[in-house]
Amino acid sequence: MTLALTLLSLAIGFVVGILLAFMRVYGPIELQLIANGYEKIFRGIPLLVLLFIFGAALLSSFMWVGSLFGALFLAGVLALALRSAAYQSELFRGSIMSVDTGQIMAARSMGMTEMQATRHIVLPQALRLSLPGWTNEYAVVIKDSSLVSAIGVSEILYNASAFFITYPALFLGIILVVAIIYFIFTYPVTKYGGESMKKRLRQHGLGGGQ
Repeated sequence: MTLALTLLSLAIGFVVGILLAFMRVYGPIELQLIANGYEKIFRGIPLLVLLFIFGAALLSSFMWVGSLFGALFLAGVLALALRSAAYQSELFRGSIMSVDTGQIMAARSMGMTEMQATRHIVLPQALRLSLPGWTNEYAVVIKDSSLVSAIGVSEILYNASAFFITYPALFLGIILVVAIIYFIFTYPVTKYGGESMKKRLRQHGLGGGQ
């Protein structure tokens, strides 16, 4: 359940984040204002508050899925995804802006339209540049998914709490197991995945940090 929450939230956040980034970089002033406003609002509201908004105040809006459990899950995914999209939009915007504008000018001089240059030159490089930061966003989202237990979604921490109630003397051992599980889910991706991506980017002259 934790992985499902994380992967779905990241996927939705990826799509929305890309759209917001393009609105901020290439859109008219009206779209830039909308995208900037979205980013500031969803980065400024605590995730737990968003979870209560979608998982309690607006829960009836998700009952079309057919069950309370499904509605709570969908509300949790939406809260995580919309917040992640705000952070991913900033990540993608920075990656797009870091692509040398000279490449776009060269593409235009060869007969490409602005859309073609963006699609074939800017976007592939921007996505590669964003990969190290995206692994960090994965770690953030999978850890933040523990907060979804507050609205009743049966993820790792929610199930651990059931053991707390039944076996209160084992609280420390149970919470340590939970901590180890989250560590196993996050550390290999951020340490080895993120660092290997940075090295490959540097080898191709695309930066990626130190």
